[in-house]
Amino acid sequence: MLPIIAIVGRPNVGKSALFNRIVGKRIAIVHDEPGITRDRISVDTEWDSVPFTLLDTGGIGLVKGERASGEIVAAMRQQAQVAIQAAALIVLVVDSRDGVVPLDHEVVRQLRESGKPIFLAVNKVDSLQQENLLADFLTLGFKNIFPVSAIQGFGVDEMLDEAVKVLPADLSESEPQNPKSETPLKIAIVGRPNVGKSSLVNRLVRAERVIVSDTPGTTRDSVDVPFTVEVGGETRPYVLIDTAGIRPRKKVDTSVEFFSVRRAELSIERCDLAVLVLDATFGVSAQDKKIGGKILAANKGCIIAVNKWDLIGEKVQKEFVEQLHHILFFLDFAQVVFVSAKTGQGLSRLISAVHGVDHQLSQSITTGLLNRNLADAIAARHPPARSGHRLKFFYATQVGTRPPRLLVFVNRPDLFTDSYRKYLGDRLRAAFGFKGCPIVISARARERIAPKKTPQSNTPRRHLKPWAQEQRGRKR
Repeated sequence: MLPIIAIVGRPNVGKSALFNRIVGKRIAIVHDEPGITRDRISVDTEWDSVPFTLLDTGGIGLVKGERASGEIVAAMRQQAQVAIQAAALIVLVVDSRDGVVPLDHEVVRQLRESGKPIFLAVNKVDSLQQENLLADFLTLGFKNIFPVSAIQGFGVDEMLDEAVKVLPADLSESEPQNPKSETPLKIAIVGRPNVGKSSLVNRLVRAERVIVSDTPGTTRDSVDVPFTVEVGGETRPYVLIDTAGIRPRKKVDTSVEFFSVRRAELSIERCDLAVLVLDATFGVSAQDKKIGGKILAANKGCIIAVNKWDLIGEKVQKEFVEQLHHILFFLDFAQVVFVSAKTGQGLSRLISAVHGVDHQLSQSITTGLLNRNLADAIAARHPPARSGHRLKFFYATQVGTRPPRLLVFVNRPDLFTDSYRKYLGDRLRAAFGFKGCPIVISARARERIAPKKTPQSNTPRRHLKPWAQEQRGRKR
């Protein structure tokens, strides 16, 4: 419901650098290679207490090394057009060092047809001494021209001061506020390249929100896509995070792919729930195991979505699950859902699974109930021992949610092994659910109460009793 500012322009003029400068974070990948940004990236931000949504778009026009009719170029153009139509203000970025090129005129023609207010940001002007570079761009016929440097920050504040004056009021102010508004659940869609992550995102939101291609590595930035779902009469806001495919590090051969993979890994760290997408036609690979390990290490909720199941058939589900549990044994708490992004098969089950994990992440257990179940688990399997010392549990309490975090007080935390920690987690999961949630169990030594010391007498030596003085004399 916020007004939108869309950053557009031809390839490699500094749109993503300007986007990062305005939001104050390195969200979009910035690189000298043209055509890095493909999907439209959106972030809610504000300037001078005026909130708005900022959109970064792919370059309008030909990208070096790609054909004009290529599906990726056509999809980039479509994504940019959607951003232009939704924008309340368009910021057209040009390169001061290149001057006005024929493609700039073509971009200006397309933008004027939208009828939207347009600011011209002449990028790569690092100081007032370089403002003479603006002369060439007067021929484009814009009244609002701003010399800026996305890298140095020169002129950006002045442009934003004028931009917020053009924006309409926050559209959400005209509607009643929902007192029960919730923080959206962040869902990272992760996996190897070309397993159908972007197709799955588009199918879930029922729109061509991100670019889909058979070419591996099409997605480069991590793209946040908000949407809402109603399950059982309850509406819940979600944010899908479409990520680049994660390849083994030794196979990452370009700096662009390195940054793409890093963005995907950071998406796992900032999400609430990760959907690990597998390719049903390929099976479970060693790289899938590594990605699953990153999810577990980040203590995130997890659902395993086996995509392209329409190409396999129902009869081999059991065999696939057995193979999956053999390789991804550490994610045995994750629910497995068979889906097809192409046909929509299984997506309702996937949404239901997400809704269920969302509730499980927030579940709390009373201390008494937790300790009774913990005592039953310990009685069924004795704690580990070493060098004649056995691990003893005193009591446990839940100290956090999302994911559930438990703190147990023991005599020797060093005796609390990973295997016994997993055993207790499995027993507690069987008792309380926590489907799709890791259970984080930390151990702490119980503090010992020191015995009270008898206060020492402050009586001077001359006031000691005669027998005490006599004893001291004998010792000497």
